[in-house]
Amino acid sequence: MTGAGRGLGRSLAERLSERGEAVIAHARSRSALEGVPCERRLIADLEAPETLAERVAGARIEHLDALVHNAGVAHTGPVGEQRPDRWRQSLAVNLAAPAELTRLLLPALRAARGRVVFVNSGAGLSAGPGWSSYAAAKHGLRALADALRAEERAAGVRVTSFYPSHFDSDMQRRVREQFGSDYDPDRAISLESVTDALIGLLDAPEDLVVNDIRVEPPNPLPIRPRADRRSPPP
Repeated sequence: MTGAGRGLGRSLAERLSERGEAVIAHARSRSALEGVPCERRLIADLEAPETLAERVAGARIEHLDALVHNAGVAHTGPVGEQRPDRWRQSLAVNLAAPAELTRLLLPALRAARGRVVFVNSGAGLSAGPGWSSYAAAKHGLRALADALRAEERAAGVRVTSFYPSHFDSDMQRRVREQFGSDYDPDRAISLESVTDALIGLLDAPEDLVVNDIRVEPPNPLPIRPRADRRSPPP
């Protein structure tokens, strides 16, 4: 799985390792994976998808039951403030790298009749103000998943887009701070619940594929500026 150094990726690595799964954990650096239980490590920079082929070849992965694309980066701000470097990073990490990593690992996934899970976002279904680069990449990720599912159906590779919304994560906290918005973990899905949902997808029987699944808390806190950050009335 990608992005295994913290948050959802780390939680999933821990849970799968506890039950005896052979986890291949990805992160940008070895230090990021310190303390993460796994059988093997894949150290690679998703901002440079062109370097992934060498890294994957070195890992010698011949049989892969599941590939979970979890890593991501979110830049927020108006279109007028999203400079090319933000677009490049968002599209590379959130879209081009998952596409390239999937391409490289398809032989191993076919051999195992495995699963590919793309951890997407509510932004991959609709885009609001301030979400242009992130939402564009996540919309692209949805298209990638849909095309892959149709192409690999006959090979037995099952593909799921997973859309978690408002769950307790460092990214959610950072995003809300960028928007000047309050954050209440009691109104977010817990990390444990999102991990459970992902494990459920991975454990689905072979004669069933979940194409798309969207999860959210019962009473999510809207992302909107705090009262003290709002512009005064004219």
